[in-house]
Amino acid sequence: MTSNDNTNGGAPELTELHHLPEGLLDLDSDALSRLLRGPTLIHLRGQREPALFVSALMHGNEPVGWDAVRQVLREHINAQGELQLPRSLSLFIGNVEAAALHARHLPHQPDYNRVWDGSDLAPTPEHALMREVVDIMARRGIFASVDLHNNTGANPHYACVNVIDNRFLHLATLFSRTVVYFIRPRGVQSQAMAKLCPAVTLECGKVSDRLGIEHARDYVNACLHLARIPEHPVPAHDIDLFHTVAQVRIPAELDFTFSPGQASLVLSPEIERLNFRELAAGTALGACGNGRDVSLEVRDEWGRDVSRHYFHVDDGELKLRVPVMPSMLSRDETVIRQDCLCYLMERYSEHVPKRG
Repeated sequence: MTSNDNTNGGAPELTELHHLPEGLLDLDSDALSRLLRGPTLIHLRGQREPALFVSALMHGNEPVGWDAVRQVLREHINAQGELQLPRSLSLFIGNVEAAALHARHLPHQPDYNRVWDGSDLAPTPEHALMREVVDIMARRGIFASVDLHNNTGANPHYACVNVIDNRFLHLATLFSRTVVYFIRPRGVQSQAMAKLCPAVTLECGKVSDRLGIEHARDYVNACLHLARIPEHPVPAHDIDLFHTVAQVRIPAELDFTFSPGQASLVLSPEIERLNFRELAAGTALGACGNGRDVSLEVRDEWGRDVSRHYFHVDDGELKLRVPVMPSMLSRDETVIRQDCLCYLMERYSEHVPKRG
């Protein structure tokens, strides 16, 4: 086991445990740093092998993963205080330092869900830490991988995959019939683990959504009870598959607001209502202030600039040029600056593998 105190911005080191520290399940996510000195990988033995790998708190302001997993663990502690799991579980608890402050990540940190294998970011100590996690799990073996997240904006509960494969799609539809396939952003946990096993990212609604915690809890519990993951095709009527075609960012030099003011871009205060809605060409996302001809930064999954294909300014409003479906639109200005304004998707159902 290795660990260090990273509260002053030093390089984080991975702590690896084979037991639950006493009192850990009693702590909310913002108190985990009292017992955990940084990113921690906990291996818990169950009746079946290999282990289910679950990651929580890749973003410190998204506690659903920890809240769901600790409920699952409590439910499997018997009258003698012994943990009895139907399958072994390897739990990776990520950014406890940011969780203490309810932040996605801290100013001196990279985004913990952008530094896994395949990342586009310049190497950091966090890249090496995530590589260590992958190497450990590759040696131990993994049944499946689940990365649990909250949404900042209003979105349905949905699953994401990075590989179009029947096993991945079955794992996804066990959570929701709404499934999103994406290859960017890169450096996310599910892409790294997809080389080892079926892997999904689950988006479990807003932090305040108790149903999201219950949904994630039930899903993790179901995965622990699975004997195998089916390989046959998912019936077409059981899945709505979408493909993320672009990421939309607001350039750093462009000021924006959600309320009337002097900003160059005034976004609609109702913008979250547009998530997972198929929008027609001409739909306005906001108004241009000060008479400016604003432009967003839009890049497709190969990193190409496709801004002019998707947006234009018409009569003082920022409008869509083509029909599209957005996801992850949020009114949280900090998250918009740290990550993006939204993702753009299209239906992808014809790519669901067919029965031979």
